[in-house]
Amino acid sequence: VQLQASGGGLVQAGGSLRLSCAASGRTFSSYAMGWFRQSPGKEREFVAAISWSGTSTYYADSVKGRFTISRDNAKNTVYLQMNSLKPEDTAVYFCAADFKYGSSPRGYDYWGQGTLVTVSS
Repeated sequence: VQLQASGGGLVQAGGSLRLSCAASGRTFSSYAMGWFRQSPGKEREFVAAISWSGTSTYYADSVKGRFTISRDNAKNTVYLQMNSLKPEDTAVYFCAADFKYGSSPRGYDYWGQGTLVTVSS
């Protein structure tokens, strides 16, 4: 599966953005999907994950209550709605896919190219 993330940009603190990740291939609905982020000098960190059916979701404590992950299997797309953004949310955001549902980046075999989110204070 090939993944293409989009929707990043510059936003003021307290604002919102919605990231999208479009997948190619007919088996998108078989994959669990995850969002990760990476800031300069830091390791890639887990943000959110969603099961293949969309019935299970999981969030990092740092974004819980502010971010929402969702998917539309008919459109082969997963979304990350980000509200109440903080400067510390600034990072390159990556989407990832795998048959397993989890929070470790090592558990994901397929990655998109990343989209930059910058939150100004």
